[in-house]
Amino acid sequence: MAAIQLGLVGYSANQAGSGARAAARVQSQGGDGTGAGQAAMSGWLDADIDAGGGGGETTTATVTVHVPVLVPFLDDRWDVRRTATMPNDHDPQGG
Repeated sequence: MAAIQLGLVGYSANQAGSGARAAARVQSQGGDGTGAGQAAMSGWLDADIDAGGGGGETTTATVTVHVPVLVPFLDDRWDVRRTATMPNDHDPQGG
């Protein structure tokens, strides 16, 4: 059971990284980074996506995935967080 739990942690971390990269990339191009981050991850994962970080020349997105807990003696909430930064491809001022 511990091996499965460890696998879930690794999978959640991988998914958080994928979501953060997608969110930052789309947000930096003027799109819906939150939606892109969610679409890039497995739908059964519980995640929080913040695609609005940064400013100026870069956009930073942070994804926190709440790892499903199978092992009974672990806390019922275990999070992994990944952050990605992309250069802005659009002018946020619209000019």
